[in-house]
Formats: sequence, C-alpha cells, structure tokens
Amino acid sequence: MRRPNGPELDRDRLIGAAFAVLAQEGLDGLTMRKVAAHLGVQAPAIYWHVEDKAMLLGSMARDIYADAYAACPGAQDWRQWLLQFGAALRASFARRRDGARLCATAKPVAHPDPKENAARIAAPLVALGLDPQAALSFQAVVISYVLGWSMFEANGPMHDFLDRIMPFGETFQTGLDAIVGGLSNPYAH
Repeated sequence: MRRPNGPELDRDRLIGAAFAVLAQEGLDGLTMRKVAAHLGVQAPAIYWHVEDKAMLLGSMARDIYADAYAACPGAQDWRQWLLQFGAALRASFARRRDGARLCATAKPVAHPDPKENAARIAAPLVALGLDPQAALSFQAVVISYVLGWSMFEANGPMHDFLDRIMPFGETFQTGLDAIVGGLSNPYAH
C-alpha cells in the first residue's frame, strides 16, 4: 500500500484514525490493519507510535477520559466538579461507538510512576479542597456508576427495556446526584 501524500503519521492522526474505524466497525472490528488502511499506510508503520493494540486502545481510552476532564472548568466545589465530570464522562462515552466498553476493558496507558498518575488524576479535586485519597476514591465511584450506566445505554435492548419502565436520562441524573450528595470527605482535617 503506497503512502498518500499528506501529513506525517503522528499520535493524533493515529488515534483519530482508530476512532474512525471504531465508529465504522465497533470495538470488535477494530484491528491494526483496518487502522493502517484508513491511514493509507502499512500496519508496521503504526508500531512506531504504539507497541501493540492494547496500547492503542489504552490511548483511545485516555482521550475519552481527557475529553471529560476538559469539560469540567469552573466548578466551585468538589461536589459540583464530580457532577460535571459524571455528566461529561457519560457524554464522552456516548460520542463514540463502544466508548464505555472500550474504557472498561482497555489497559491503562499511564506514567510509569503510580504517584505521578495519582497526583494527576486527583489534581482537579485537590484544587477544590479534597484530600488526594478522597479525590481518587470519589472519582472511582463516579466513573464506576457512569461506566455501568453507559454500558446499559449503549445496549439497545437494555436501554429500551429500562426506558419503558423509568425515564432513563432523568434517572441517570437522579442516581449521580444521590451518589455525589452522599459522599463526605473522611480525610478532612
């Protein structure tokens, strides 16, 4: 396959192509060969940028989470931030076919130092007054709820069933409000 005249292959183009293939084929149909074909390159060219498919999926998941983090500016307190983050994460999952499933199964692509990862993840909530451990725990709670809800939402038959017995969208927000409202900082000084 000849490389087309165009921009050089870089991480952003690679991840963009992977999301395009995901949109067309779904997670089960996402292969390195299909991503390479979408880019107009041979599959080995991809391996200059990612070690393997697991790293590609992890990079895609990181971008999905990054979109949600970026959508949470201006929160006045940690509860408001968690509510914004939960809604933004649900929207980020919904924007991509199989987005929630990808994030649930992807191997994390992270800094090799766990303390660096923890500090980066906790930072938005630490800036709003939470202890780092509470920040990590509370995000994990919200992510788990949103991930599970989004899996139901993406499953057509389950979504339809739940939507017939309750207002599906409103119930998500009710659950998120209840979860965040029930959190208290056990690490406060």
